[in-house]
Amino acid sequence: MFDIVIDYLPTDQEMAVVASTTAIQDLRFERTVGGPDIVSFQRLVRRVPVAEEVIRYAVTLARTSRPGDGAPEFVRKWVEYGASVRAAQYLVLGGKARALMRGRYHVSFDDVRALAHPVFRHRILTNFHAESERIGKARIVDELLAAVPLPRSGM
Repeated sequence: MFDIVIDYLPTDQEMAVVASTTAIQDLRFERTVGGPDIVSFQRLVRRVPVAEEVIRYAVTLARTSRPGDGAPEFVRKWVEYGASVRAAQYLVLGGKARALMRGRYHVSFDDVRALAHPVFRHRILTNFHAESERIGKARIVDELLAAVPLPRSGM
C-alpha cells in the first residue's frame, strides 16, 4: 500500500533498542489486538464517506502520472510507467484511515495529498532521462501535486 522511508536511529536510541530487545522483559498487556479487531477496523475504515470530488482528485493524480498524450511535460520526460488504478484506491483508502486517526469522519483533499509520496513512490518508474538528470521520485510526486490543481470546493 505505502512505501515508507525510515532513516537510521541516532546512536543513543539504537543502543536503547538493542539493550531493551536483548534482555529478559516481563511484559504484561492489558489488551491485545487480534484478527477480529483488525477486521473490524478495516470495515470501519471502508465505511468512511468520500466525496466524489476527492475521489476524482485521487484518480486525476494517478492518471496524470502516466506518460502519453496529454501528460505534463515532466511526466513525458521522466516517467517510464505511471501509477495504476491501485494508486487512487490507496490514496482514498489511506485517506479514510488518516481521517479517522485525526478524529474526522470524511476524507479531505489534504488527506490525499499527505499520502501522495508513500503511495506513488513505488508505483512510478522513472526512465533514463530522470536517472541521468538525477531526478528522484520525490521530485516527480511534488511536480504531480503542483500540476493537479485542488478543486475549488475547499474540502
